[in-house]
Amino acid sequence: MGYVTQYVEKYGDYLYVLFRALVGLMFFLHGWDKLIVKKMALGTLFGIAGLVEIVVGIAVVVGFFVRLAAVLGAIQMVVAYFIVHVGNGLSPLANGGELAVLFFSAFLVLIVYGARKWGLEMSSMKKEMF
Repeated sequence: MGYVTQYVEKYGDYLYVLFRALVGLMFFLHGWDKLIVKKMALGTLFGIAGLVEIVVGIAVVVGFFVRLAAVLGAIQMVVAYFIVHVGNGLSPLANGGELAVLFFSAFLVLIVYGARKWGLEMSSMKKEMF
């Protein structure tokens, strides 16, 4: 067994919770920027997107219904990519859609693994509901 494998087995849960927290925090901050900093109205497409980003971000950070939140986040990123970015070309590097693709990828990982050990859902319900 290699050193990296031993490290992952020993610290994998810690690394995953760090990953989950960072993804959730970054998504939350995108919503915060839309709603609080740029003051987008809730009735607009960007306002609704900001609200979804805040709710999904908080859910992912605290580990509550992570899979459900990740599905919502992934759907939002697909919609954002095609509504906002694809008009400027298909390549994420050319159309500014890198973050949408990266968040989508991160949400796929969250859908597969959920909250795992350290999450509000596990501590309060003793199992993951979604």
